[in-house]
Amino acid sequence: MFLQSRKAILAACLSLTAFLFAPIASPASAETFSAAQKTEIESIIHSYLVDHPEVLREAAVALEKKQALEEGELHRRVIEQNRDALFNSTFPGVVGNAKGKITLVEFFDYNCGYCKKALGDLVNLIKSERELRVVLMDFPVLGPDSVEAAQVASAARKQISGDKFFEFHQKLLSTRGHVGREQALAVAKDQGLDMDRLQKDLKDPSIRAGLEQTMKLADALNLTGTPSYVIGDEAIVGAVGFDQLQTRVEALAKCGKNAC
Repeated sequence: MFLQSRKAILAACLSLTAFLFAPIASPASAETFSAAQKTEIESIIHSYLVDHPEVLREAAVALEKKQALEEGELHRRVIEQNRDALFNSTFPGVVGNAKGKITLVEFFDYNCGYCKKALGDLVNLIKSERELRVVLMDFPVLGPDSVEAAQVASAARKQISGDKFFEFHQKLLSTRGHVGREQALAVAKDQGLDMDRLQKDLKDPSIRAGLEQTMKLADALNLTGTPSYVIGDEAIVGAVGFDQLQTRVEALAKCGKNAC
């Protein structure tokens, strides 16, 4: 045996494990072990993990915590750098209390099933929180039809805003089946919009620029799905439900933080 004791070998194993799974600081460091030594080390690691599988679970939990902290720091940095684009842009739809003290940003797709289910949470949140201002960010990630629906909605906002736009938004998001240009135009017509003006507004370069800006924000925040929310200095991915959203809104109103 090339080391004095099994404990010494285990210590070497742990060093090698760190080498294998952490960013490589020195590519040549592994070359200090011979082929026979590496084989023995791998055998000891394998046996240890089989005998102590709880180590893998503990490592996974620690990794999740580390990744969550890193992601949270990324979100805080991106939100601070893009505060005006997220909270004060004139492009997205603003619903709820337009002058409310608390702002919630939702990234959504009109073809997202989870967004459709989460719509009720948003409606109830607006009803229960009088100081809540909601920014609706079109994040059309589910294909060309989603992009077309977002374009129509963006053009519609040039005619309607506030409660009227929220009615349009709810009706389009609640539409059964796939939503695209045709379905969005039908909702616009049903809502009494000027369709000739809508067709002209669809050609406005600001619509494409606005959607591109939203996509860049979502990419910077590393958002991986819809719905996703930004509130305070936190980004939340997924339909987390009414209770979690309300908890954060109430905390911001109470102490200016996501959690008091």
